[in-house]
Amino acid sequence: MSVLASVLLRRLRTVYVDQAGPRPGDPSTDEGLVALEAELLDRGFAPNAQLRAALAWLGPAGLADAGRQMIAHIDAELGADRTHMPLFRSFPASVPDDTFQLWIDRVFTLLLQWPKQPCVLCGTVGSVHPVSPCAHLVCRECWDGADYSGCPVCHRRVDPADPFLKPVPPRHAREVSVGPLKVLALGRDARADAVTALRTLLARRTPLPPRDREDLAVLLAHAPTGVEWFPEDVPVRETKALVLGRMLRVRERRAGALELLGRHLTTATDVLRLLCVWSGGEADLIEPPRLRSLPRGLRRRLLALLDGLSAPSLVEDVLRHPVLWKRAAEILHPYEQHARHPKAAMAFAVLRGTDVSGAAAPGDAGTPGEARPRDTSAAGTASSGTPSPDTGVAGAVAAETLPHPTNTPGIPLAEALLRTAAAHPDAVRVDGARLRAATWSARVEQALAEKDAEGALALLARRPGELLRRLDHLLRLRPLDVLPEDFADVLRRALPQAGPAPLLAALGRLRIRHLPSERRVFFPRGQVTHAYTLDDSRAPLSPVVTREVCALLEAEAVRRLSATPRVDLAVLDSALTGLAVPATERADAKALVAVPRGSTQPLPDGEVMRLFLHWTEPAKTRVDLDLSVALYDENWEFAGLCDYTNLVYGERWAVHSGDLTSAPAPDGATEYVDLDLTSLGGRGVRYALPVVFSYNDIAFERLLDAFAGFMTLPSAAEEARDASYDPRTVRQRYDLVGDSRVHVPLMVDLRHRTFLWTDLHLSAAEGYHNVYRHAADLGRAGRDLYQYFASGRTTLWDLAVWHAAARADEVAVVRRAPRPGADDELWHYVRRAAEPDTAFAARVRALEAPERRERPDGVPGGASADELAGEAAAKKHVLLALVHGGVAPERATGEVYRLLPGPVDGCGLTPLAAGDLVAALG
Repeated sequence: MSVLASVLLRRLRTVYVDQAGPRPGDPSTDEGLVALEAELLDRGFAPNAQLRAALAWLGPAGLADAGRQMIAHIDAELGADRTHMPLFRSFPASVPDDTFQLWIDRVFTLLLQWPKQPCVLCGTVGSVHPVSPCAHLVCRECWDGADYSGCPVCHRRVDPADPFLKPVPPRHAREVSVGPLKVLALGRDARADAVTALRTLLARRTPLPPRDREDLAVLLAHAPTGVEWFPEDVPVRETKALVLGRMLRVRERRAGALELLGRHLTTATDVLRLLCVWSGGEADLIEPPRLRSLPRGLRRRLLALLDGLSAPSLVEDVLRHPVLWKRAAEILHPYEQHARHPKAAMAFAVLRGTDVSGAAAPGDAGTPGEARPRDTSAAGTASSGTPSPDTGVAGAVAAETLPHPTNTPGIPLAEALLRTAAAHPDAVRVDGARLRAATWSARVEQALAEKDAEGALALLARRPGELLRRLDHLLRLRPLDVLPEDFADVLRRALPQAGPAPLLAALGRLRIRHLPSERRVFFPRGQVTHAYTLDDSRAPLSPVVTREVCALLEAEAVRRLSATPRVDLAVLDSALTGLAVPATERADAKALVAVPRGSTQPLPDGEVMRLFLHWTEPAKTRVDLDLSVALYDENWEFAGLCDYTNLVYGERWAVHSGDLTSAPAPDGATEYVDLDLTSLGGRGVRYALPVVFSYNDIAFERLLDAFAGFMTLPSAAEEARDASYDPRTVRQRYDLVGDSRVHVPLMVDLRHRTFLWTDLHLSAAEGYHNVYRHAADLGRAGRDLYQYFASGRTTLWDLAVWHAAARADEVAVVRRAPRPGADDELWHYVRRAAEPDTAFAARVRALEAPERRERPDGVPGGASADELAGEAAAKKHVLLALVHGGVAPERATGEVYRLLPGPVDGCGLTPLAAGDLVAALG
């Protein structure tokens, strides 16, 4: 229950009070409840009235237990459950200005210091002693044991019992930048809430990131064993295979899962994903596991599913993952049932290049055992007609030339394969002694290569998703000044069958294709996100063509949303323009705030941005991670750095906490970098790129624990800061995972006080990693990504406007001030008489002049634009789409998407994720 409670607290912000109540004679818990509330407030949380009343009812023991659990779950989420102690414990005040002199002193100490001799630096007698466990000779006069947490020479962690370490001086109270308050609600039924959260994950329209996949496993373990809760449709095939595969692995759920397979596995790749999950792997097919054997009933069920698919799609899907399907064939044994499942056998014959020479012509009776087809795949061939236990498919091929009780007598495998191939000329063709695929993809590639626009369009119209992915290529096959009517007709017919992801991606790309572009950016599939760039040699498209195509795509999006439930009022936040629509979340980091990659957001309030890194190394393996910041000017020319080689940049505009080179359990190691945003921005620095390097080339996935993020501190004065890790100031925290050594989480634009969330991993050859080695790559990646994400992306603002225009006749927009110091406003848009949804959406999206404007009072304590929006939405059925959850309508019903928490969380509205807004386009 503890793991489930942690997941539900993080996902639903609910707390379940199931501890024992008070006993006769128990003292009052009023003081304990006040203390617990103070602990929660220190972490940015507060209980609602129902939760507080439930906690107040508990006795002392129950309250203490409930409080410990809540604090533990919240601290784990914020990273405050770890020991955070940088190298310089009095950071930032004690960090020396001269990093080079510090390095010289360390080298002199390492090379020239001798035991029982005066210190080589200060000459003090009797002050030199070794430290544990590295045994370096350290002078107690030169190096302050109250400030250092590691060895001054090698910077490895020092044994806490070593006399070198001295107590840390007491810290003074300091001003803290308080972030948004998150409300905790009282949960009534944990198992029912688990099903609700599980169904929400299954409804997502993008592949689940790692944390959500872990949560799905926890939620599934607490779902009922039946399948009544299973939704009619799971949009993402990876998610569908993931949950079905995990259900099959549990004996109590297997019967129910078998009932679902026929309805939910609709392609051969679905079956392959299921086999990977059944074998303990993931459904993304990126790093497939060794496949496990199958029970006979499940094996026959999967072969029947494969045989029920159309032959062209079956053959094409099998050829997409040839190596993995050959391994799958060894556990499916498709030739054992070739008469019962002829199309499945034919697909594997194409895959494995099975020799069908010597078979009777299709239509002839043939002689049992006459033809002996030979398997020429890499799996090997059988040496006799009787397969051994480990001969796999090759042995099965030879064995099937003999009579089989379940097959049609008198028809050997080779002849059956030829007969099946003759019945499906659209899928395969006979090429001598082999069956060859006649794939749709090959015909499309041939048409594109020959610049056959009509033929390619006709083929791609059969698969609307591929049509949208190849739309740019199609439009470049011939010069176009306007969109041909036949092309437009094909698009109109195909768009209703396209998925949301290709629809939104095509719209984002084509919006700017009439403009010249210097670089293209690609994000290949993987466990972590890498980016590759190249020069863009494509000619721009006609502005008329791109405008017409984008109009068709937007009209289709609005048309789909018009079928969703209506609302009385939609309230939108104009700051949504900075949030990108989530394209794929498969490789996203486990983050405190789920910001879609490519989103630009204002930096939280505060003069100092404190970056942090914490890691714990495995036993007997030293891991040296480094937190660094690369600084660039307006033209992305390298301007400087703040890292272990340069602890202080400029006049202490950026300060590093020191380089810890080991992180033994249980405390691990922590590094900080403080950035004075105002000072850096005024000294010719435009961009700051925080980077996490694995200096000694140990992949993040090998660490026991590793995470990073940033806080915001109110004051730039060093005396107002210390080295403490205050969870109230944490604005983002993300885990470091995967086979990666270099991670760039974000890019800070110091001029505009914004950050671009990248969550990008750079390729790293073996060796030692630091900013100097990767400075050029970092600058090039930063420039290309900044240009790529700056324009042409479909945003959550677009999506929210389409929702609003399709579902409401009145839209209120919280118009954020275009410049600092100005007031936000509330703009009201009302649908005009007979105004189409698309025209209404265009007005709102372009922020044209509204029907009415409301300005804040402009006096201290007066109503803000968020409060005006809350009053407008009170007692109505509403849709809210916000960045900050500051709009809190009283007694309203409906749904709300918000990126950051706020008062809206306590209004009883159904919360939505960004993926839920996309899901409505399905």
